[in-house]
Amino acid sequence: MPSVMTPKVSVIGAGNVGAEAARGLAARQLADVVLLDIVEGVPQGKALDMLQAGPIVGYDSLVTGSNDYKDIAGSDIVIVTAGLARKPGMSRDDLLKKNAQIISSVAQNIKQHAPNSIILTVTNPLDTMTYLAWKASGFVPEKVVGMAPLLDLARMAAFIAIELNVPLTSVSAMVLGTHGDLMVPVPSQTKVSGKPITELLPQAKIDAIVERTKNGGAEIVAHLKTGSAYYAPAAAAVRMAEAILKDKKELIPSSVLAQGQYGLNDLYIGLPAKLGKGGAEQIVEIELTKAEEAALKRSAEAIKANNQKCVK
Repeated sequence: MPSVMTPKVSVIGAGNVGAEAARGLAARQLADVVLLDIVEGVPQGKALDMLQAGPIVGYDSLVTGSNDYKDIAGSDIVIVTAGLARKPGMSRDDLLKKNAQIISSVAQNIKQHAPNSIILTVTNPLDTMTYLAWKASGFVPEKVVGMAPLLDLARMAAFIAIELNVPLTSVSAMVLGTHGDLMVPVPSQTKVSGKPITELLPQAKIDAIVERTKNGGAEIVAHLKTGSAYYAPAAAAVRMAEAILKDKKELIPSSVLAQGQYGLNDLYIGLPAKLGKGGAEQIVEIELTKAEEAALKRSAEAIKANNQKCVK
């Protein structure tokens, strides 16, 4: 069994995203994992299944399921996936009021049982839910971070790779702003094997990829009919957790609290951030075109409107 020095990550919500994130953490041997859900038996059954995969896949991570928040005590990171998922025809914003109450309750429980952890939110609408988790937990803003821009840029990178018939890993994309219809793909900072995308594709193709990226989640929902994306969202959460646990200081676009950067204040929004043991340790300002700056401001206004509906 793992030593007592093994990091601990708790995942709140044992649905598709939460379970896949737990599996990813275990398979990469990043931490011992607690999978928590309000539904009795579900986290226990999934955790036991993951544990039994260890001898086959070759990992030693301990995975346990629970319905009790006391079991998250001592967590280095708490990944929050709890909440309702989108259904066909439902926008991320439709989820706002339903998930706000859930996230506030979860954050208060994290504050009580894992006060020294870093909160990593995945629940939608992502930026507002991260803002609410920050408010409800009372944590310093660096220790509350949201997963979304990494997922969005991965979608953009995948679409570019398909268009150019190049390896997925050769594309370095950038997406900022809200995780929603007003997200801000940044072609000016997007490259393929070091070459700017603007030199490789005509503007019309770039515009089409930008639009497909903005609707990337809805496209998957439309295919699935009864669910939403979970492999890529979970992979993004695991990647961010790894950067924090290993103190990588890796630049990963994340939903972070803007405090003057990019001319924005007092809202969580997708911006480039260095992730390390302190959480989102630094927000990095990159050069944007005038159009991208304007789009980022529109994105911020949409987030603020959502925040105001939830925080009285």
